[in-house]
Amino acid sequence: MPAQTIQPTFPSSDLSRHSTKVFEAAEDQPVAVTRRDGEDLVLMSKREADARAELLNFAAQIIAASTDDRGTLPERMANAFPWMLALSENGRDKCAHELVEAARGSFATGQPYLAIATMTAWRETAINMAAGYGSEPVEWFDEGVPVERP
Repeated sequence: MPAQTIQPTFPSSDLSRHSTKVFEAAEDQPVAVTRRDGEDLVLMSKREADARAELLNFAAQIIAASTDDRGTLPERMANAFPWMLALSENGRDKCAHELVEAARGSFATGQPYLAIATMTAWRETAINMAAGYGSEPVEWFDEGVPVERP
């Protein structure tokens, strides 16, 4: 992930004097905690740390699939993400390219949520396809159905 300026920044003394303020800020985004006698620290929520760890794991799989030279990108991605096999061939192709684009966007911005949300959406689609949803035709109403006001 690219280096980011972490804002806001708090002196370490604020952890004891104004801990509520520091913790509230850290719930929104990572914050820097500066120390006079040591290296600065970063305080973040577990949710943020988990998202970053998940992005790194995702990155490892994307890089492995991208650098392998056996098969097409969708085939290599399906090896890294076996749930993709539940998608149609066209769906696997679209999924592979969207995952790579989302990963690039996340890495460029340092925000893991784009890649994670894209992967989650595709994985949920694959799970639903495997369960048989989406294979039957959709019946649309020609006209709206009026309902009573609650």
